[in-house]
Amino acid sequence: MTQSIRPQIRTVDGLSIRYAESEPRAEHALLFSPWPESIYAYEPTWSRLAERTHLVAIDLPGFGQSERRDSLMAPKAMGEFMVVLADAFGLERPHVVAPDVGTAASLFGAALHPNRFRSLAVGTGGAAVPLQLTGELKEWVEAPSVEPYRKIGGRKIVETVIGTLERYTPSNTAREDYLTSFEGDRFVESLQYVRAYPQELPILRDLLPSLETPVLLINGARDRVVPPVNVEYLHARLPRSKLEIIDGGHFVWEDAADVYANLITNWWGGGYRGMES
Repeated sequence: MTQSIRPQIRTVDGLSIRYAESEPRAEHALLFSPWPESIYAYEPTWSRLAERTHLVAIDLPGFGQSERRDSLMAPKAMGEFMVVLADAFGLERPHVVAPDVGTAASLFGAALHPNRFRSLAVGTGGAAVPLQLTGELKEWVEAPSVEPYRKIGGRKIVETVIGTLERYTPSNTAREDYLTSFEGDRFVESLQYVRAYPQELPILRDLLPSLETPVLLINGARDRVVPPVNVEYLHARLPRSKLEIIDGGHFVWEDAADVYANLITNWWGGGYRGMES
C-alpha cells in the first residue's frame, strides 16, 4: 500500500509543531519542509523515501503550519532547534533532508552539534558569501521594508511562487496547504528568516571547514532564485560533500521528484559512508 502524508501536531518546547511520520524502520530521517511550501512538498517522494527509512517530516517554526517564535527566525537558532526536534522525536543520529531554508539551518545544527546527524541532504538555499541570490528572493532579502508584501498578502504571493513549478502539479490538498500556511501575515512574518542571511551566512562560512558530517548538495541547474553557485560554494568549503546539479528549476523535490528521490535513497543506502570520518 502506498504511504501518504498524514499531518499531526505535537508540542515541542512550548510550540505547536506540525509533522507527518511514516512506518517504523531501523534507520531514521528528518525531513524539513521548503519555503513557501510545507511538509506536503514531499508528497511525490514520500513513498520512495519511506521504503527503507522511517521518516519524520516537520514544518519548522514559522513555516508551513507550525507555530512561530521570533527568536527562532534565523538560520543559527533554527539549526539549534532542529536538534531539539530530533531529541523530541527520539531520533538518534538521523539523516536530515533540508532543502531551501533548511540548508543553512541544518549546516549550523551539524556544525554546532557534531555527530548529532548521520548525514545531510541540502541545497537550493542561500549559502554563499557575499549573497548570491536572484529574482524575488533577492528582493525579499534586501527590501528596505516588508510592508509592501504585507499589503499584497501571503496567499497571493505564494500562489505566484508555486506557479513557477516547471513540470509538477501539486495535489489539491498540497496546493491549498501551501496557500493557507502563509496567508494573512504569515508570509511576511516568515521573511524575517531569509532577511537574516546577510548577518548569519558569514558566521556559517567560518564553521564550514570544520563540519565533519557528510553532506549531499542538490540544486537545480536553472534555479532562478538560488543559483547553483550556492551549492558550489558549499562544496568547495565542506570537508565531506558530494555535489549534484540536476535538470530543474528551484523546486527540484517536486519537478524532478524521481531524480531527487534516487539521489537521496542512494545516499542513505551507502553513499554517505564513504565520506564519514
